[in-house]
Amino acid sequence: MLTEKLYFNTAEVPAAERFERWREYMAGSLSPMEVHSPHHQDFRAELRVLELGALSVWPASYHALTFDRSASLVRQTDPETCHVFLIVSGGAEAAWGKSGTRYGSDDLLTTVSSAPARVRTGPAAEGALVQSVGVEVPRTAIPLAPRQVDRAVGQRLSGREGVGALLALCLTQLCRNSGYQAADAPRLELILLDLLTAFLARASDTENTQPPETRSRVLRLRIRAFIQENLADPELCPALVAGAHHISVRYLHRLFEGEQEPVAQSIRRQRLAGAHRDLSDPALAAVPVHEIAARWGFRHQAVFTRSFRNTFAVSPSEHRNIAPADSPTPRSTPPTRPEGSPPVSGAATDSAWPCPPPGSGRLEDSASRRAE
Repeated sequence: MLTEKLYFNTAEVPAAERFERWREYMAGSLSPMEVHSPHHQDFRAELRVLELGALSVWPASYHALTFDRSASLVRQTDPETCHVFLIVSGGAEAAWGKSGTRYGSDDLLTTVSSAPARVRTGPAAEGALVQSVGVEVPRTAIPLAPRQVDRAVGQRLSGREGVGALLALCLTQLCRNSGYQAADAPRLELILLDLLTAFLARASDTENTQPPETRSRVLRLRIRAFIQENLADPELCPALVAGAHHISVRYLHRLFEGEQEPVAQSIRRQRLAGAHRDLSDPALAAVPVHEIAARWGFRHQAVFTRSFRNTFAVSPSEHRNIAPADSPTPRSTPPTRPEGSPPVSGAATDSAWPCPPPGSGRLEDSASRRAE
């Protein structure tokens, strides 16, 4: 398990003490701030804080709240941190001095501990709780100039497109119960920091100032996500992938030259892995084999059958008729991760991003489903 620095649930606290206890936890976990709520007498909330090296990720759900970091609190103490919040459900209004911005579900909000701010949150429906995922990072860990990070404050970027969607997907998956251990934290920290850097550069309109290694790692993340969202397209190939990202095929191969498999082989493996899962699913038992093959981007059933047999040592029909417990070990086992595992791609030796079903929609739709 990833290191859980803190867990708090108002259900475990007497009703009269819930809001005050929440205030204490918030003051101790983040930059010191005041919190106010119209529900202080019947307050409900749940908070977890996960540690990833220098980064802290905190999924939370709570009644409507106002977070107030005043100028006096900034003068008292400034931990010099940057905070990015993904609003999973609900909305927020944030104010910095005389300027303010409204945020809705799937939007990303940025604050810094060195600037006074007031953030008022509200649920999506009466009686519901606000749901958000925040990440706190020391400003010294971000490979951008301080003024670039400051320029990101007050900007509203969507978690449904571009690097915002990658960051949102990473955050929501990190917060799910996964099979990752504390030893995985350094690699996950690097991936999340890369995405945060790219997001802040995008929000401040200074993308060209990112370190080259960060740009390369984030581009690989974008490419992996694009591949997995388009596995159902029979036209998907290295040339199409390169064109979609405005790079040459040669540069695409160079980006992935440290990987264990070329791009074309990765596409084929992921398609076969998806078909392998679908053929094992009792709910899909009535779906013909050729339809499952087409769902995973195979035009010709003969080609699919031959590739499947070469990989798993049985034909698709034979595999479907074998009970899961008796299923043979594939010659080249497709990578599988627990439901909701976070993305762990970006470094040369990383495995693939968790694969959503093909034809399931855009990356942003996938991110939304994982946040539900």
